[in-house]
Amino acid sequence: MDKAKLSRAIELAGKLGHLMVATVGPGGMPHLAAAGEISQNGESVEVTAWFCPTTVENLRTSKTVSLVIWDPLRDHGFQLLGQAEQVIEMAQLDGYQPELEARWPLPQVERKLVIRVTAVLDFKHAPHSDIEPD
Repeated sequence: MDKAKLSRAIELAGKLGHLMVATVGPGGMPHLAAAGEISQNGESVEVTAWFCPTTVENLRTSKTVSLVIWDPLRDHGFQLLGQAEQVIEMAQLDGYQPELEARWPLPQVERKLVIRVTAVLDFKHAPHSDIEPD
């Protein structure tokens, strides 16, 4: 894994102010969520957002995660592949009601995903390879 490339990806995400988080459910159904913050901690990253319940539920059965950081105006970005190591609850809305989280589409818990990055790939609309060079 290219640590310098990972640092460039984190820097780009900071400039853009958003990234996408892809997970997969137990039946193989993919799920895409948006997040706003990402930081680097060695070979791991920490992604913070008010994730919808599906993202959290998917991570209970499959730890595989793909993060996409892409600037569509410049057609330049990165895909980070890795494994979720931890889901940390950071904050709850005042008056948290677990039974409502299952019914309503609005998340009530801000969470941080800790993800060990195993590969950093280029990501763009133009033709590109999805193989990380050695």
